Amino acid sequence: MINEAKKKTIDDIFAEGTLIDAALKLAGEKALLQHKKLGNPVAVWRDGKVVWIPPEEIPLPENTPH
Repeated sequence: MINEAKKKTIDDIFAEGTLIDAALKLAGEKALLQHKKLGNPVAVWRDGKVVWIPPEEIPLPENTPH
């Protein structure tokens, strides 16, 4: 059976947005995991300032394999 995503046109995918949202979420989680594993901090925007989060404090979703 053909994957549901393959049946949709790119216009459909952009209009719906859920596949794009899921891809961006997964990419962000992978980037955070990679930073954590390599011991690199990440920069985030908090209260109008850039804040560096040390690798040991980087939050990961519970279902993320470590």
